[in-house]
Amino acid sequence: MLDICRAAAAEGGSVRVVGGSVRDALLGLECREFDLEAFQLAPDRLDRVLRDLELPVDQVGRAFSVAKLRGLPIDIALPRRERKVGKRHRDFVVDVDPGLSVEAAAERRDFTINAISYDPLADRIVDPLDGRSDLERRRLRHASHRFAEDPLRVLRGMQFIARLGLEPDLETEVLCSRIEWSDLSAERVFEEWRKMLLYGVEIGRGLHFLERVGWLRAYPELEALIGCEQDPEWHPEGDVWAHTGHVLDAFARRRLDDEDEDLVVGLACLCHDLGKPATTRFVDGRLRSRGHEAAGERPTRTLLARMTKRRRLVDEVVRLVVDHLKPRQLYGGRAGDAAVRRLAHRVKRIDRLVRVARADAEGRPPLGHDECPECDWLEERAEALRIRDRAPEPIVRGRDLIARGMTPGPAIGAIVGRCYEAQLAGAFKDRAAGLRYLELLLRREAAVASSDGRADRAEA
Repeated sequence: MLDICRAAAAEGGSVRVVGGSVRDALLGLECREFDLEAFQLAPDRLDRVLRDLELPVDQVGRAFSVAKLRGLPIDIALPRRERKVGKRHRDFVVDVDPGLSVEAAAERRDFTINAISYDPLADRIVDPLDGRSDLERRRLRHASHRFAEDPLRVLRGMQFIARLGLEPDLETEVLCSRIEWSDLSAERVFEEWRKMLLYGVEIGRGLHFLERVGWLRAYPELEALIGCEQDPEWHPEGDVWAHTGHVLDAFARRRLDDEDEDLVVGLACLCHDLGKPATTRFVDGRLRSRGHEAAGERPTRTLLARMTKRRRLVDEVVRLVVDHLKPRQLYGGRAGDAAVRRLAHRVKRIDRLVRVARADAEGRPPLGHDECPECDWLEERAEALRIRDRAPEPIVRGRDLIARGMTPGPAIGAIVGRCYEAQLAGAFKDRAAGLRYLELLLRREAAVASSDGRADRAEA
């Protein structure tokens, strides 16, 4: 990075570190990516600087003059002026302006905490909008009057509040409440939710910000949780909306730092009780939400469909939502191994389900605590059965029937399915026993077919 700064200075320009990496460094957090901004350098001169340094460069946006260093977490951009020419978030005319001042460039950013820059050669912080003071006070404040030009910044505020434990400035909150939901692309929206779930420390705080500024209207499945009452004896924390925030905070405390796994479990925690508004009733003088797990599938799918087109991810989340009470139910019913195997077959990953159930149990302050006996029990049983992080693999497969002379087709699938059900029930545990079971099943099938044939001939 210093080589880039020195080479730019030799060309009469300057390169500064900007944005999140400066913010995180000031907070003592790990910096995952570095954004650089080059001033007083025309695009062709910046290209020459990078070529002379023999850096592997990908131009990811000629219109924005952004260069990404291949294999390195570094982006380099030129300052730009933007003019809004329509109502949609894409309706901008962008003009690269290498001569733009550091102060003017800072004002085009979203929040003051992201408008701090660092000059590595001078070892100097440049903070024209007093973002450092906002960081110290844990305050989220918009950078300028241009904030409202991009509605996505409301969701960015949501995830920054969750990640950094910030309190929004009153003027910023009012401004966000006046910004209308626009035709934001699902990919951009999902990225903000993803960051909140993967890096948020107080995710509930981010959700409540979204509620206060009126943006839950874009997520009716979540908005329906507000005011959906729960049995106060079991849920003293309040309504389903309050519970969801606490569950997500509990999830955040136990993240694995595995982005794929944390994203599935985080989304399941967000959606786990979406079925309660449709199922909550007074029964025998108490609030009950019978069947809310299964009822949660539809709102989970509709909510996530507006965020992402990743169907496999949505299916994985739905499995956890539909079965999120199963650890408690199986533990309370003293279920056997067959029930645990069937559950593993449905959800595919018992370890994910346990994480959702544990967060659900902890998300009930003051009742919620670290102990979750049903989670410990299920995890231990799944580990012993070697199905903690995978569904049981079928022991008998279609090729075993083809080897016995059967023609590929639906009949083979039916027999393999019956063998798998028997396997889940504990009829056999290894391949030798599985093949013996298959032989007995085929003989029984042949005997039934022969008996039916004799009966048909007798009738004739």
